[in-house]
Amino acid sequence: MTGKTVLIVDDESPIREMITVALQMAGYQCLEAENAQVAHALIVDQQPDIILLDWMMPDVSGLELARRLKRETISAEIPIIMLTARGEEDNKIQGLEAGADDYITKPFSPRELIARLKAVLRRSAVAGVDEAIAIEGLRLDPSSQRVSADGTPLEMGPTEFRLLQFFMTHPERAYTRGQLLDQVWGGNVYVEERTVDVHIRRLRLTLGAKHRHLVQTVRGTGYRFSTKV
Repeated sequence: MTGKTVLIVDDESPIREMITVALQMAGYQCLEAENAQVAHALIVDQQPDIILLDWMMPDVSGLELARRLKRETISAEIPIIMLTARGEEDNKIQGLEAGADDYITKPFSPRELIARLKAVLRRSAVAGVDEAIAIEGLRLDPSSQRVSADGTPLEMGPTEFRLLQFFMTHPERAYTRGQLLDQVWGGNVYVEERTVDVHIRRLRLTLGAKHRHLVQTVRGTGYRFSTKV
């Protein structure tokens, strides 16, 4: 058993079933979604390891869903393989530009799909998105969702955790409030920009006197995470 969970997003039930049978025989666990709304709910609840995403779907296309998923922190690191009947090079480029990690054209064999799946999962594992990050005594562990300062655990809400995780993985760069809303809250969540200021204040309070200086205000722009004064 691989222990990896694959989300199959396709509006055609026979295709989902065919892929599920092939992947389960290869040791994968499978989730199925017939549209973008179901897919998004499963991603939030189940956090799959990889997504197989059909290009042509009614209402929200696979291309549009891929763009959304790559904008949202909760799903940005989940690799995506686009499934499509389109073989033209410009369509392939569109898929990759939308954030897809690979592209497979229908019809395909189960062996080819599993080989692509394994290759993409290997590449994403190398990126080490679950590895703990440590900066100046501040340690964040994505897999256990824990933060500590000089070995002392810090209690913080889920939004502050995601905000800190984004900052620590993207240091030394200034972000506007709008960019932080897209990255941390998600592109399809409508909250006011001043909400960012509220959570920044909470985050600084939680970090305490020794580490709050790492979250810096950039006048006229927004915020950055930096070890430089």
